[in-house]
Amino acid sequence: MKKFISWNVNGLRACVQKGFCDYFKEADADAFCIQETKLQEGQINLSEMLGGYHDFWNYAEKKGYSGVALFTKDEPLSVAYGMGIPEHDAEGRLITAEFEDYYLITCYTPNSQNELRRLDYRIEWEKALREYIYALESKKPVIICGDLNVAHEEIDLKNPKTNRKNAGFTDEERAEMTNLLDMGYIDTYRYFHPDAEGEYSWWSYRFRAREKNAGWRIDYFIASDKLKDRLRSAAIHQEIFGSDHCPVELVIE
Repeated sequence: MKKFISWNVNGLRACVQKGFCDYFKEADADAFCIQETKLQEGQINLSEMLGGYHDFWNYAEKKGYSGVALFTKDEPLSVAYGMGIPEHDAEGRLITAEFEDYYLITCYTPNSQNELRRLDYRIEWEKALREYIYALESKKPVIICGDLNVAHEEIDLKNPKTNRKNAGFTDEERAEMTNLLDMGYIDTYRYFHPDAEGEYSWWSYRFRAREKNAGWRIDYFIASDKLKDRLRSAAIHQEIFGSDHCPVELVIE
């Protein structure tokens, strides 16, 4: 069995002060993916605390912004940073690790932002990402995880009607997720829990949203259909604090 965890830590240095390392050790994942590290190289050293893992980092050019990281017990055959497209790779949003029989991608999808001022760019990015995944899939199956910054269906957020035209729940963003799944991919949480309600992975820091569970499910493990027979479980760890997101999990055979 292989256990994968993904967590948007919303600033790794802050999250370390709130129990990140304890959870990391307790989870004992084969691969632990994080998003929104908000770091530059040399600003943190976790190797002693998180012994036994190979670690890979992709930093944004802009300081204190974005960034992803990947910790793996098994050494990958290869690791790639970004999609190889300069206009999409400056913000440190993607790491791809190649293993013997699959690729694992940690991803932090751009937010469309207030008044949807970045929606057009977001859609461009999504299309480029799908092309990137499609090329990998021709070689071996792909698992993509992370903060994909969209609640796909109404069941995936507390207040769908009032959020219809807000970032993360626009028709355009939801359609992009549908396009990804239609390429032959599985939203693994919904595969195991098709009707589960109130299962969210992100809550605003405002309005006591987490206390009220007024949240959104925007963190995912999306797996190739080719891995369907190997999927064993998927979970959302709402009991884990330390960020405005909580960790999500996938277990495969």
